Amino acid sequence: MNTWMVPIKIEPTIKIREIGVESFVDWLEEHQQSFYILCRCYISNPLQIEELFYETILKVQKELPRLKNKSLFKTWITSIFIHSCREFSRDKMLQVSDGRERHQSIFNALDQLQQTEKESLVLTYILVFSTEEAAYLLQISVAKMKELLFSGMQSLRNELWSESTFHGCLEYQQDYLDYLGQTIDRSKKIDLEVHIYQCEACQEELATFQEVISTKLNLTKGIEDFHMPSDFMMNVKEKVIENERHRQLKEKKRKRVGLIIGSVLVLLIGIGFFTGTVSYLYYSWTEEDPQLRPFLQQGIGQRLNLEAENNGVKIKIKSVIADDIQTLVFYEIEDTVEDSQYMMNYDDGIIVENEYEIMSHTAFTKYYPPDLESELNSKEKSVYHGMVSLLPLTTEKGSIKLKIIKLHKLMRDSSEPQRFWDYRSIENKTGEWNFEIPVKKQPSTEYVLHDEIKIEGIPIRFEKLIIAPTVSIIHYGINNAQPEKQMGSLNFNNLEVNNTKLKADLYGSSYWDSQQDNDWSNFQVHFDPFFGGKPKEVNVQLESVHLTFEDKKIIELDDTKNFPQTFDYAGSTISIDKLEDGQFTDIVISNHEVKNRAYDMLQFNFLKEDGRTPSAIEMDSEGVIVDKAGVEYNMNQTTFSYEKIEQPRYFYTVQSNRFYEMEIPNELDIYGYYTLKYIDDVVKISLK
Repeated sequence: MNTWMVPIKIEPTIKIREIGVESFVDWLEEHQQSFYILCRCYISNPLQIEELFYETILKVQKELPRLKNKSLFKTWITSIFIHSCREFSRDKMLQVSDGRERHQSIFNALDQLQQTEKESLVLTYILVFSTEEAAYLLQISVAKMKELLFSGMQSLRNELWSESTFHGCLEYQQDYLDYLGQTIDRSKKIDLEVHIYQCEACQEELATFQEVISTKLNLTKGIEDFHMPSDFMMNVKEKVIENERHRQLKEKKRKRVGLIIGSVLVLLIGIGFFTGTVSYLYYSWTEEDPQLRPFLQQGIGQRLNLEAENNGVKIKIKSVIADDIQTLVFYEIEDTVEDSQYMMNYDDGIIVENEYEIMSHTAFTKYYPPDLESELNSKEKSVYHGMVSLLPLTTEKGSIKLKIIKLHKLMRDSSEPQRFWDYRSIENKTGEWNFEIPVKKQPSTEYVLHDEIKIEGIPIRFEKLIIAPTVSIIHYGINNAQPEKQMGSLNFNNLEVNNTKLKADLYGSSYWDSQQDNDWSNFQVHFDPFFGGKPKEVNVQLESVHLTFEDKKIIELDDTKNFPQTFDYAGSTISIDKLEDGQFTDIVISNHEVKNRAYDMLQFNFLKEDGRTPSAIEMDSEGVIVDKAGVEYNMNQTTFSYEKIEQPRYFYTVQSNRFYEMEIPNELDIYGYYTLKYIDDVVKISLK
């Protein structure tokens, strides 16, 4: 029995849950170059290829409801294209190309082959089907498929090196392509490598095959550089829309009201097709993910809908937006077995296999906490929509080889949002989900700033504004030349650009190490992305500052007096307890009064009589969170969401140290304290 007669399971390249003609046209536009070259193997005239695309879309529209296994969508579409190409080339009088077609070398090389050889090479090296999948599509055996690939490569090689002769060993030639494609069995691979090491003829012949694939022909590179007629898909879409209009006009006789609504939708979608972008209103209606929607509305990125399934979980990559700051991946995860929701974590379970080839290692990823309160993530208990940040690209475009080996279960009964450090102790889902994600880096714009202000007498300068597709960033510096009062960092409320307020990212502030003088510390803060064109008016609203005050005080720990002992510091009365149990001694510093307290945390050391700092074997602390309005949240007694507290402060109420008996200190040396101060300043940024 021939292999192609046996139904085989083909690993899907793409899966689409709800396939319609619009989503198919979008998908076809993403893959138009591959299918254009497939059609070009049969037809040379661009106008006839355009007509073939249009007729194929109509066939798909007609046959789509009959498609049983939508996971084999790409295979099904490719089979329709091959069948249509064969019929088209046989039934129609083919016109000769006008000679202006670019990249003639690709097609000239392919035109030297027999039709079956040409088909096998295009399916394998352009549409990237496996040997088994390509054999299934061409309705031939796998063995025959390998023969066609080999003979096709030989023909191309002989054409490229017409004056040379090659005499490789026949018994090893059949393994060349499997070896180059890294699909050869280990035993055969070892045998071939041992033989090649000793056989100069096979070395030379194998090298020519490699040259055909990677250099002379280089179909993969050719398809990346290949430029189709600029109006090709626009013309195809116009025909599809016109056909849809005619169909709607027929419906008018039966359902006039339905026609009005349908025509509006078709017109709106049509406008998007004609202009090459999808309108803001179109994605307002059709994109359900509120995190992805604004990017698509602005024409940034495109829908991908790549899908893989393993261990009862389906993962769909919906879109990818890349810029100089990060690569943002939008995804959907569905548990097909249980009502569980899972998210991705870049630090645990995600592998970019070609990371060192296409991504920067001088940058950092951003953390996006899971959003379980959104309407979208509340619809289904087994589906979660999220996004994860990868490193930025070093190339303008490429393909991310993403492997996911672990997913992290989200806990809906937890009142506090989970963070990346929570997942070590939470149930995980393991498996393997692989994707090759095409991505193109979007441009960013930088503006040099020269504004300088003072807060609490400390100079602050704003150095740079970055407007990137996925994030807006302010770079700023703090001058800490005066030791008596220093600023750790600023907290921002929002960035206002052209009257649009961009919320500050709770997790987006970080130290930024630039080569400045030693008196300046440099930071960056992230805000929501800005989609309003070129910034003209920019304001930054500050929220609070972290300050450290130098205020020295030495307190003798007098064993002749009873404990607790008290002392006054920074306007507060502070208590010292000394607790002994024979082997250990705990010295506890406490102040439970936090209202109007000047400090959040004391900075201190313990000293012995000889001036040495004793070694504490254990340190501990207790505290309370207080919001801007003065409401207290006891971390040990109250369940709350930290992210929802307005400008929280953490007051240390107890700071304790445990010592061995021989290490008991004689002196408490306070050298300063740390505090957070609320501000509400708005700084106008000058763009020069």
